[in-house]
Amino acid sequence: MARILFIAALVIVGLMLLGPLLGFAFQLLKWALIIGGVALAVMFVAKWVKSEERSGS
Repeated sequence: MARILFIAALVIVGLMLLGPLLGFAFQLLKWALIIGGVALAVMFVAKWVKSEERSGS
């Protein structure tokens, strides 16, 4: 009986620790996607402006 309670306690503690770790991982993923999207937009605009300068002159 004590072994079952110990395993149940370990599972509960594991889930309690898993929540903040998953939250942190998803927060990092969110910021990586935001920064990547901004970098992609900047590269696209820079390429577009450079091609406009060539065709304009």
